Amino acid sequence: MRDLGVLPLLPIALSTRSAVHVCAGELHEAAQLNDEVGRVTELLGGQLGPYASLNFAATRGREGDALDLIETAISDSRAHGQGLAVVISNYAGALLYNGLGRYEQALSAAERATVLPEDLGGNTWALAELVEAAHHSRQPERGAEALSRLSRITEAAGTDWGLGLQAAMTALLTDGDAAEALYREAIGRLAQTRIRLALARAHLLYGEWLRRRKRRIDAREHLRTAFEMLSAMGVEGFAERARRELAATGETARKRVMETHLELTAQERQIARQAADGRTNPEIGAELFISARTVEWHMRKVFTKLDITSRRQLRDALPHPGRSTASA
Repeated sequence: MRDLGVLPLLPIALSTRSAVHVCAGELHEAAQLNDEVGRVTELLGGQLGPYASLNFAATRGREGDALDLIETAISDSRAHGQGLAVVISNYAGALLYNGLGRYEQALSAAERATVLPEDLGGNTWALAELVEAAHHSRQPERGAEALSRLSRITEAAGTDWGLGLQAAMTALLTDGDAAEALYREAIGRLAQTRIRLALARAHLLYGEWLRRRKRRIDAREHLRTAFEMLSAMGVEGFAERARRELAATGETARKRVMETHLELTAQERQIARQAADGRTNPEIGAELFISARTVEWHMRKVFTKLDITSRRQLRDALPHPGRSTASA
């Protein structure tokens, strides 16, 4: 992996923009930018780590896809001594496991992500994941120091996003009626921002808190809001967590196909159709003037978008089955 300091700036800018779309709950737009990152990086000859795709996969909540990217990024970080990759990879693991409700694993990943200085990108978000994981693991003392570090950052920023996040995380470690006021503050502040993912998660946390206080009717309102928002975004792990919580209140929420079906890009369709015709990655790469590794990267995205696990399934899964030519 090439040093970030000598990489062309365009892939980094596109990757950063993808992260903004993820925060806004705009996963379709994020996926399109991730495709562009891959194409631009290939054309410019760089090797930017899969940070945008990693963040996207962890947010979406598909464990297999996310773990493949996390393992690749961590392996590269060890080989090249890149602290940023360590932070982002472990943050993604914490996000993934919090969504899946596997809080001990989320806590371990978040702690690994937050041992490095705050000036590394992603650390702030990892601190929030640590607080949430510690709360659900019933180890609030492990989240207290992270909350203190997070609060220093969010108070300095002074934005509704930062202060809303701080309020939600403080509520998790607060007892009694004071927690409710903090949850309401978090929702009120985050509702003023574009950060729809954080808002949906705040509704989820508040709904969980209300349910545990046996306020089922109030809990249903917030859990239903969280479930509908997260489902519409395509944030599958957290949506399923909200669905389970809603079911625990006595209300059934039907599982549904996520509304953010991610269409294949033109290049992905071209690659997928050639793969369906039995061509190998090197053969496809030679015809399209890209590397076999880039073909493999696109194929992983095709599998994710079509919800398949092998090339044998491509013919049935592709939306336009006609394959008279490789580039049709």
